[in-house]
Amino acid sequence: MRLPRRLFCTALLGLAAGVQAASALAADPQAGAQYVVLPSPQPTDAGKKIEVIEFFAYYCPHCYAFEPALEAWVRKQGDDIVFKRVHVPRDASVLPQQRLFYTLDAMGLLNQYHQKVFDAMHQQHLRLSSDERVFDWVAQNGIDRAKFIDTYRSFGIQAKLHRAAAMMDAYGVDRWPLVVIDGRFITSPSHAGAGAGAGAPEGTTEAQQQQTALQVMDFLVTKAKADKR
Repeated sequence: MRLPRRLFCTALLGLAAGVQAASALAADPQAGAQYVVLPSPQPTDAGKKIEVIEFFAYYCPHCYAFEPALEAWVRKQGDDIVFKRVHVPRDASVLPQQRLFYTLDAMGLLNQYHQKVFDAMHQQHLRLSSDERVFDWVAQNGIDRAKFIDTYRSFGIQAKLHRAAAMMDAYGVDRWPLVVIDGRFITSPSHAGAGAGAGAPEGTTEAQQQQTALQVMDFLVTKAKADKR
């Protein structure tokens, strides 16, 4: 469908305004707007490197949309950061997805299957909302079903679930995807894409908010590194 010329031009102007607004926010990120400073910094175990934690959920469409850009950003950081993920809890339907994440991690399979889980949920529309659905998916993807189930039901995975809930409370996680840097700074596409005390500027797309968040993350990593010197 072809837009009338006036509407088409208006749409282009809105898009350009969104790009300019996002660029301005990223160029001068402000505490309390594009990022939040935790009142009580949390301990990290990254040594001289900068710890970066993403809080996410497999069912979350915004987490899925953010994943490719975030992965590229992590690769770009190289050895400057230690990157971790925390799968957030929600309810009984999400618990199998959370256990799936931590089981893959415990088995050393997360790098191989993390994106495949996302794709299964958001492209193939598999709900993975019960243990049996998770076990069936695991077996279909070439993972030893019995070994997976043993790990999935272990005390070690249960401890990781408790740890995830405790971390959510400690960091005050109220949205996802959300990124914590150096145990002190919190940002996200929704934080970074917003002006002080306001929502995202009109015309700003989700992809633009993501790119702004990544630039704010660059700023915060640089700030954390300077503070460590």
